[in-house]
Amino acid sequence: MATRPRDYYEVLGVPRTATDKEIKAAYRSLARQHHPDVNPDNPDAAERFKEISEAREVLGDPEKRKRYDQLGPDGSPGRGPRVEYRTVDPEDMEDLFGADSRFSDFYHEIFGNARGAGRRGGFGIGPIAGEDVEGETTISLEEAYRGTTRTLELETPEGRRRVEVRIPPGVRDGARVRVAGQGGPGLDGGQAGDLYLRVRIPAHPTFRREGDDLFARVPVPLDVALLGGEVTAPTPRGTSVALRVPPGTQNGTRLRLRGLGMPRPGGGGSGNGDLYAEVDVRLPVPVPPEARELAERLRAERTGDDA
Repeated sequence: MATRPRDYYEVLGVPRTATDKEIKAAYRSLARQHHPDVNPDNPDAAERFKEISEAREVLGDPEKRKRYDQLGPDGSPGRGPRVEYRTVDPEDMEDLFGADSRFSDFYHEIFGNARGAGRRGGFGIGPIAGEDVEGETTISLEEAYRGTTRTLELETPEGRRRVEVRIPPGVRDGARVRVAGQGGPGLDGGQAGDLYLRVRIPAHPTFRREGDDLFARVPVPLDVALLGGEVTAPTPRGTSVALRVPPGTQNGTRLRLRGLGMPRPGGGGSGNGDLYAEVDVRLPVPVPPEARELAERLRAERTGDDA
């Protein structure tokens, strides 16, 4: 009669209603924490890791989980061998895990696996991917326009290491830049995790961004707004361009400068967004007498029309 190990759900710290995704996540977190390679000075790590692996082997398999769930509170399944349920003390683990087996006698008696069957890697039930690492950095709008790099210093079991992250042109505020394989190291041949760098772009004094388009207020003298002409408009490249203002342009009018906005993420020849110049009509200071006289005539005409 085989002794039954600690409840598998309790081992993984999940409820009996846990989804497969929740079970997998709990296993990976505990496996990385208790893996013997990570705890070379802890003699109990290997046994704890075996316990975690056994729980994952059963609860991660729909058929085995269903059969396990059929066991009653006293450890008596509806059919098959009767088992006794009790918590296994650390000193008992050596008896439960022989040199040829990574799982307990309970597991083999209930699920019928031969000792050592399906063994992959030095411990557990297969390779364990490394943890993903996430950081955050702040860049300017100009850096987001042309693309930039940031160097991060990471703490690893092997010591500190530097990782240069290339931030692509057109990146948006809140976006995460992924650097594959630069996260935590994998275990038992598992792939290294990834590094994610979250990008923050503070508000800009000149440009307002909406998607890949930019908006900027451009001062336009009154005479240019009335008669038409050219003014200069800023660009995120740090240079100015000529902006053609049609005659009779109203204050607040948006004039589009095609293709002078932000690069569209992903590149691939998709081009840039647009830059919209928002007309900000400015009166001359001081107002010349001629302008005042013209304004008075316009007022008189408007008042007469209203009358």
